[in-house]
Amino acid sequence: MPSNSTGQILAIVLASLLVIALGALLSMYFGRRAKNSDDWLAAPESLPLGVVVITQFATAVGGGVLIAHVGIAYSAGWSVFAYEGCVLLGFLGLALIARWLRQQRFTTIPDIIGRLFGASRPVTAMASIAALIVPFGWLATQFVAFAKLFGELTGISSTVLILTVTAGSLIFVLPGGLTSVVWTDFVFGIFKIVMSLVVAGYALHLAGGWSGMTARVPDGLWRPGGLTAVGGEQIGLWVAAIVPGTLTNQLYFQRVFATRKVSDARRGLVLSGVTILVGGLYAGCIGLAVRAMKPDLANPEEAAGWLITRLPAVLLVVYGAFLVATIISTTGAALQSVVANVIRDLYQNVLERRTGDRTTVTLSRVVTVLVAALAAGLAIAFPSALDWLVASYAYSAAALAAPVFVGYLLRTRCALRPAAALGSMLAGVVGCGAAQLAGTTVPYAVYGIAASVLVLLALTVPGAGRRRADAPEHTGPAPNLPSPTES
Repeated sequence: MPSNSTGQILAIVLASLLVIALGALLSMYFGRRAKNSDDWLAAPESLPLGVVVITQFATAVGGGVLIAHVGIAYSAGWSVFAYEGCVLLGFLGLALIARWLRQQRFTTIPDIIGRLFGASRPVTAMASIAALIVPFGWLATQFVAFAKLFGELTGISSTVLILTVTAGSLIFVLPGGLTSVVWTDFVFGIFKIVMSLVVAGYALHLAGGWSGMTARVPDGLWRPGGLTAVGGEQIGLWVAAIVPGTLTNQLYFQRVFATRKVSDARRGLVLSGVTILVGGLYAGCIGLAVRAMKPDLANPEEAAGWLITRLPAVLLVVYGAFLVATIISTTGAALQSVVANVIRDLYQNVLERRTGDRTTVTLSRVVTVLVAALAAGLAIAFPSALDWLVASYAYSAAALAAPVFVGYLLRTRCALRPAAALGSMLAGVVGCGAAQLAGTTVPYAVYGIAASVLVLLALTVPGAGRRRADAPEHTGPAPNLPSPTES
């Protein structure tokens, strides 16, 4: 049970509800911009550069930064920036194909694979499942993170907290789908950046300022060499696991698809990657400050929770609002991404069901509620058994990285067939599974990606002409392109 007074707990609850209410108002206001089902599912060509940058930050910085990244900084100092650097590398990798992605006006990752390799329902189905598993994993684990953080703050039961964050996530998504999510994320993202800097600064103040902190923390953690304090092997594992996961995360692709200007697609990703470093600064300062004040924590990931107990009443309440904004903005984005896959790819392209705009939006909202309920149920039933979802990054990257990126590189040189995409994705999953069962030291995603690349190259016919993926690219508004199954 938390040591906070009843008044503080009530203030935290009220501040949290205020944030959710503000999110509801923003979502309804910006949701009016969604004129049709395309706006609900993809918000095509609607986002200015500043919104793209901030909403990418708001999506990426969630419960993991609040807990796990602070733990990295507590135990390994500025090595947390090595972790954030891997995310930045992923963003830079996406930037290499961002202009083409935006010009082709895709909606989801399966759209990309369908354009590159041709129409195929089995390919679309498998790509859809691979693409949705990561945002669904984010959704469930963010629910758990919210319950754990606010359980310490307030003493409220996990079930009540999970149901609360589920309702908040629905409020973000239902009015306008991706259109309401990204604009609400923009407002909340600015708040998150400001609060990250404020809380990080206050943590250093509690530790006696920079000089007080450095006097009590091992030099190897806070000096520039602290970037590699975690060790080369661990950094290598991060590179092998995080970079592919970022490169194939549909949440990031969707913001590229929605940029207003083609010229902003690449620029937005580069600037978004830079803003991710704000999360590293937040985690690094808090982790090092807590290390200076409390060097004997049994579990480094308890550092953020320990700091919470040292915050003054006013900052504690504002910090509670910050936690709500951080987690709900991420869960809303993840929820909408899953629904986009279910509706666009599985329902419309695989099952070949076509409905009008109004019916599609209504169905999307129903699916949103069902997906949120499923994720909440898993979070309530298995609050400490969701570690298996980490594997979703590996399997998703193993299935999707080669078809998207190698397919992009080969699109003008070879005839890319659906069989090559399907074989590549299956090989990635099998390679991942075999390496996981073997207990390899190198992340099993690497073996899966390698197998996927090899099979893709083996099934690709070189020099057989240019495919549809190299058709004239659009730099402005264009008529709706047919979906893969309509080609």
